[in-house]
Amino acid sequence: MATRKTTAGAVRPARRTSGVPPTKRAGRSAQPPPDVSPSRYIARISRLTGQEIPGEVDPDELLVHAHRDHHPLEVAAQFAASRILQLTKKEDLVDQGLRAVNLVGSTAARAAGAFFGGDAVERRVRRLLGVVGRDHYFQFREPTHLSEGEVRERIGKLQREAAAALHVRGRNPRLRVLLTGATGFLGKEILAQVADDRRVEEVVAVVRPETVRDPKTKEVVKVLSPLERGALLLKRLGIHGARARRFRFVAGDIERPDLGLAPDEVARLRQTLTHVIHCAASVSFDDTYENSFRANVTGCANALCFSLALQHAPGSPFVHHVAIETSYIHGRKKASLAQENALAFPRHFYNNFYELTKAMASLETDRFLVDSGLRVVQLLPSIVIGESRNGNNRGDTKVVNAPINAFGRAKEAVTAAGRDPLARARARAIGFVASGFPGDPTAQLNLVPVDRVVQGILAALTVPAAIGTRIHLATDNRIRSEDIVRITREELGVHVRLSDPTLYRNVTLPIVTTVLEKLKEPKLASALGKLGTIFGSYGEWGQPIHDVGNDVRILGLPIRRPDTRHAFRMLCRHNRYVQEYGRVRDPDEVFRREDLWARAIEAIEFRTGREVASMAAEEFREHLAAEVDLATFRARTRAGGKLRATKLRAQRDSLPRSARGVQGGATQRPPAQRRSRSVH
Repeated sequence: MATRKTTAGAVRPARRTSGVPPTKRAGRSAQPPPDVSPSRYIARISRLTGQEIPGEVDPDELLVHAHRDHHPLEVAAQFAASRILQLTKKEDLVDQGLRAVNLVGSTAARAAGAFFGGDAVERRVRRLLGVVGRDHYFQFREPTHLSEGEVRERIGKLQREAAAALHVRGRNPRLRVLLTGATGFLGKEILAQVADDRRVEEVVAVVRPETVRDPKTKEVVKVLSPLERGALLLKRLGIHGARARRFRFVAGDIERPDLGLAPDEVARLRQTLTHVIHCAASVSFDDTYENSFRANVTGCANALCFSLALQHAPGSPFVHHVAIETSYIHGRKKASLAQENALAFPRHFYNNFYELTKAMASLETDRFLVDSGLRVVQLLPSIVIGESRNGNNRGDTKVVNAPINAFGRAKEAVTAAGRDPLARARARAIGFVASGFPGDPTAQLNLVPVDRVVQGILAALTVPAAIGTRIHLATDNRIRSEDIVRITREELGVHVRLSDPTLYRNVTLPIVTTVLEKLKEPKLASALGKLGTIFGSYGEWGQPIHDVGNDVRILGLPIRRPDTRHAFRMLCRHNRYVQEYGRVRDPDEVFRREDLWARAIEAIEFRTGREVASMAAEEFREHLAAEVDLATFRARTRAGGKLRATKLRAQRDSLPRSARGVQGGATQRPPAQRRSRSVH
């Protein structure tokens, strides 16, 4: 639960139920949001009166693109600010300078209005000078009217209830978990780690049927049932035999009540489930508001309603709900600290509808926690990438993978052009325009490996003290844009050029897309347009700093977080050798390659006694070529190779999953988990 300081301008929830105490109306009044309007969660406040301004809030008003790049002088000021920042390295000073410039323009406009008479003159001068000013601001609605003391008391009660529910299941409680989003990047890693987690007796995964289409004609080839999808998924994850029997796949849809489950299935689950892990979401940074809202807010509310019904079912063994959010619910904060237990509407707005709707979902979770008394843990990963040790990502090609694949394919196009001077000139032109990337050298990205995130999710299952707390599953060793450029050059041989994000949006990108279209590369032009729009915001100076600590203090995760630079280096290597920059798309082939890749890395580290991420690119390639035929990506057969691989796997399987990598160490048992055993 976010603890926010109450101010005179605090606004009440948009909709209130009757005065019946929350604990008595829980399970009956809690419902998913009836419409998609942001006004349910966000109010527009007058700067003059401090009161709410009636009327609907347009979703576009809440994104940064609605408030910038509207005037040449404003664009010039932002560009100048980034240049000054590179010289001074003082973000606060640059931010104050921008405010001062805007104040001078505003003062000049007021003076012109006073001298020539009339507000119309002042408004025209403001527009002429590009003065940025608003007579209102936005504020999240409070999810409850309770005082902070009352909220703490209620959360303490929920924590004690969860501890008691765990205690009655014995010293080593056997858990039954419902999982949404099992077919996604994060969901697949949860399945893989749960397969080795002896605490979990059963996982019920909610999935939809999958329509398989011919890649060329787009005609429907077949429709896979949830059971068929699940069996195929377990096979690709290498989960067989007794381990596979712990998983059950059922038909459902998170955008429907009761998650779209059949009534008899719902009745059965109310008597067996101990936890719900809701990680299904739309992670598309360029999706529409309506689509993002349905997946992220309506889906979240449906999952919360489902868990609340479990909690109040007679004889239910339910312990708590685990909500997977994102640390980017804090939006654009210009280098200020994004605290774990605080959530306020960002002064610099949101980058996209993904961030915005995930923030709304977090507020919805607060409402269920406090008003409805749902026992819920909120986990907030940052930008999730492949595994820390080997970069494996189960075939994901989105987010950070997308620009890496684009850079690699542009480099390969130059190499494949041969000796034809016209073909080489064309390929070089494409490579040159494709290797520009919007990013300030000082900008920092918070990347977290997927294995660290899932360690946190599984640890939270038996930590009642995590209820009512937001926990950032992020890192304290962020990676700068200049480090990304350096590692990309070392690993891919691509000389990425950082462009000022403001200049890139307004000048470079329009020129690049025009050139690529002239070169008859419309797909690449479209892809770069999307990448520029998406990553331009995250590559700007003044990125938020996500506070961390609850992952160690409360969940008991290792205090040594994975090295982000090493993880990004392995992402580059994985995408180069395993994915071939996104060309390898067949799921079965991806699984085969990732399995071989992981075994090869184990063998290299066993043989050299070093982490592969610490090796230079050429040294790693030599070691890899000794294990794998890089032309076919098949294992090389060597004397004693099979025996050595068997020995390596035996050594690995004897360790807890969290201790199998070189980084991170073994997971500690959370202090809160040890304490919970003494609760009766």
